[in-house]
Amino acid sequence: MELRKRVKLNKLEHNLNLSPDAPAEGRCSYNLMWGTARCDGTQEGVRGRVSVFGGSGACSGSGILPWWPWRQCVSMAAGLLLAGLLALTQAWCVNAIHENLLWFSQLMEVEREISFRTECGLYYSYYKQMLQAPSIHEGLSDLIHDNLTESKRTINLLQRMNIYQEVFLSVLYRLLPIQSYLEPVYFYIYTVFSLQAVYVIALYLTAWLLSGSWLAGTLTGVWYILNRVDTTRVEFTISLRENWSLPFLALQVTAITCYLRPQLTALQQVMVWLMYVTTFCFCLTWQFNQFILLVQALIIYTLDCVDFLTTTQVTTLYLVQVSGLLSVWLLQFCNSMILGSLVLSFIVSALFIRHCQPGLKTGSLLVRLGKLLLHSAMVLFLTFTINYLAKKALQLRSDEHIFKFIKSKFALGPTRDFDASLYLCEEAFGLLPLDTLERLAGTLLLYPYILTLLLLSGMLAVGALQNLSRPKGGSAEERKGVGEGRTVAFRPDVAYNLLHTLFYGLLAFSTMRMKYIWTGHMCAVAAYGVCGTELWTPLLTALRCNSKVLLRLVRYAVPLVMIGCLYYKFWPKLMEELSELREFYDPDTVELMTWISTKTPKRAVFAGSMQLLAGIKLCTGRVLTNHPHYEDKDLRERTRQVYQVYARRSPEDVHDILRTVGADYVVLENSICYERRHRRGCRLRDLLDLANGHIMDGPGENDPDLVPASHPRFCEAIKTDTAAYTALFTRTFQNKTFHVYRVKKKRKKGAKNSSEPGATP
Repeated sequence: MELRKRVKLNKLEHNLNLSPDAPAEGRCSYNLMWGTARCDGTQEGVRGRVSVFGGSGACSGSGILPWWPWRQCVSMAAGLLLAGLLALTQAWCVNAIHENLLWFSQLMEVEREISFRTECGLYYSYYKQMLQAPSIHEGLSDLIHDNLTESKRTINLLQRMNIYQEVFLSVLYRLLPIQSYLEPVYFYIYTVFSLQAVYVIALYLTAWLLSGSWLAGTLTGVWYILNRVDTTRVEFTISLRENWSLPFLALQVTAITCYLRPQLTALQQVMVWLMYVTTFCFCLTWQFNQFILLVQALIIYTLDCVDFLTTTQVTTLYLVQVSGLLSVWLLQFCNSMILGSLVLSFIVSALFIRHCQPGLKTGSLLVRLGKLLLHSAMVLFLTFTINYLAKKALQLRSDEHIFKFIKSKFALGPTRDFDASLYLCEEAFGLLPLDTLERLAGTLLLYPYILTLLLLSGMLAVGALQNLSRPKGGSAEERKGVGEGRTVAFRPDVAYNLLHTLFYGLLAFSTMRMKYIWTGHMCAVAAYGVCGTELWTPLLTALRCNSKVLLRLVRYAVPLVMIGCLYYKFWPKLMEELSELREFYDPDTVELMTWISTKTPKRAVFAGSMQLLAGIKLCTGRVLTNHPHYEDKDLRERTRQVYQVYARRSPEDVHDILRTVGADYVVLENSICYERRHRRGCRLRDLLDLANGHIMDGPGENDPDLVPASHPRFCEAIKTDTAAYTALFTRTFQNKTFHVYRVKKKRKKGAKNSSEPGATP
């Protein structure tokens, strides 16, 4: 048998060519960046065909020697084949790492389920619940009228959570004839890993569309795989919502890139539908969809303000977002959080104000800048007004913890708020660490990315100033379709992708968890810089050796050399990583789950930390008091109350709280009670002390308004088995990590002591 290490898991160029060149008839030159065209066709008035990846038949994007159609077909087939191979490589890598990290194939069922840590376990439990239901109809009914996830409450899980993917997979598994040879858990994880393949294909196509060379797509896929630590965490957070949604976001960006390509007409309607479908799937699979789409709406708004998009394009993109959100709103039983989202308020405001200002894009440069400032101020004012009124009308408070987090993060609000502090103290919600940039530089990704970003940003600024300086009649609509003479117009697809990487890059730097949206697209932008003409043309011009042959040679030689260097440097490391064998080892949690399954009633209610309770729900099916899906005001308040077991509260207070939420058992974790992972002020017990107005443990400064607590810390004092605690709680299970106490339903006479002043259950 293989020797494995035991590891205990912690909470864990313009109408672009498929080929390097496209066939050309007659003489033709085209500036891929600025959209400047001069064509002398063989026949006057003959217009070439425009394909998704290729240039027109009458005008090649590269202006090099013509290629025969069969050579184009071979090049296209080679590009698509490479896309598939890279996609399969990524899926195989994450699957192999997941297997080697846990020895998943050899684990018992309870160990496999424990490996779905924190909220991943909660989401996977609904997939398991649907499969165990007698029928699909009964399974759906149980999800719509769920009374297991939150004690003393019946909630609609399809409305509250984004779990349609679990429902879809469970139904698909029931219908397909695969039960005899593929276990449900493998069907689930293979689907998620397959989405990684979709992600790579989407990035590959985006780079290909931008640069006109499938070498850019190849370089993108290689970079994505080699930077796996910073591009995905799917191998150990399989059920996380972002692992379902980000592949669809990448596909949406690919569809937008194709839709914004100049002279694209034949496939325009197809791209609109593709944008809608991918936006819908993205929104359906992640509860934070509204905030990601808000950033995208700001990108569209910026491009509209500086006249890079036509009115039709802007309206279409906005309506795609609105249609996707409203479709999800209907499927989620009219979830008020969507109607009260900032992105819907912003889009309505932007479209309304734009309609009311028909002369917005007229006048001199200074006049237009003044109009834009006034326009933006009016849009923002109307956005916040509509959003405020919508939330008041809907009585919406589900997402207020996110805005508290943002205010606290940028020192715009109080820092003692418990919900905001839970986020602020987690590394994933902190600033992007500098070692991320070091790793990206080590794979040769960061340097071409920065160069491409700087060059394109300068060209975008110049193009924006030229657009704003253009007199009336020089709008994007009138510049569109001009095929003769010089028309200076920064390519809208390039402009969109540039702002996409800039905006989401800023989001990633402010919140590390959001880097997974940025780093994948970063690979496509850097590959576009290496394989496109925008970096090489000015460089070769400065060296006075700019020729079509040399440009073509450099564009294809440099990425091939880079791919060769990356293979030489990182292939041995990748093989070493894939050959490293470990084993899942968490005997204390296995013992706890086994005890709960065998020694407690099936309808018993458990209280404890959100992360642990998600595992209890998956492994045992017991009822919970709280859970990690935090997008509900009442649940957040209940969680804060249940967490008083780690605060300095009297046994009577804690008992009253637990009985109020219907708890039969409470699970205390030594890793929380005696936490050392976080610094002082960020430990859970410190957050509770601050929220309760108490002085924190340990040496260090305290705010002057904090006072000493009148009771010891509950999670420590209950282990002394004094009369005040044994009268209300009975220890039923313990090991090195967990202590489980049964909450007695009746108190003994005289057991109640004077409660803490100001304490509320």
